[in-house]
Amino acid sequence: MQAETIVKKLMYDNDPFSQWLGITFIEVKDGYCKIRMKVRSEMLNGFKICHGGVTFAFADSAFAFASNTFNKMAVSIETSISHIKPVFENDVIIAEAILKAQTNKTAIYEVNIKNQNEEAVALFKGTVFIKDKKWIEENNG
Repeated sequence: MQAETIVKKLMYDNDPFSQWLGITFIEVKDGYCKIRMKVRSEMLNGFKICHGGVTFAFADSAFAFASNTFNKMAVSIETSISHIKPVFENDVIIAEAILKAQTNKTAIYEVNIKNQNEEAVALFKGTVFIKDKKWIEENNG
């Protein structure tokens, strides 16, 4: 439950860009986040396909949400994306961010992005630095 509070209340509610993307949540748990969004006309480039920056931002949001679920603030230090298949207006894309490796100070996540037909459209990889600062301070008294 703490993971959902961090992601949905403390992060998403204060994230106008993720809100502009139209992100909705499918599942949030420790080290994991699955989100969806519908591609709108203002997200298209000159080829009438979804701008790569939008797909990247969508994956980056899933990455950020998943990496902060353990109640320690985590910030991106390296990211990359491979665009596999074009995304079009009205497509519904789903990003699934999965923890792949973690130490005390860093973590690596993989984000798989699929369209409404379960076809892979992009693969994102990111590394975060894990701060000592907590999202929610525990009250011991």
